[in-house]
Amino acid sequence: MSTQPIDGGELIPRPERTPQALRLAMARVAPHRLAEMEKAKEEAFEFAAETGKIGHIHQWVAYWAAQVEIERRPDLFLRRDRALEAVHRTTNREDPAFRPAMDELRAVDDEAARAVSE
Repeated sequence: MSTQPIDGGELIPRPERTPQALRLAMARVAPHRLAEMEKAKEEAFEFAAETGKIGHIHQWVAYWAAQVEIERRPDLFLRRDRALEAVHRTTNREDPAFRPAMDELRAVDDEAARAVSE
């Protein structure tokens, strides 16, 4: 079942930048990614507990806010999907199609990160 809207609009409103809000948003737009998200959250919180530093928690929130942004916006989702397909069609890093596809993946990630940091 596709979660992409027919009219091209956002799937859900942008969530707050809290672990719970991001988890609920991901459950709605990409539930297949919840295990990945939770594993990364556990690792970030474990590191914070061990070191007394919360930088990894901030990084987790920033990363997953951007991932939710990509999943909730069909324009970014489609660009990421096409770039990933292009990467997977390449044979190695020297393939002429590899670098443009990776550049597009970075551009999608950067656009999503900027959108959620505004």
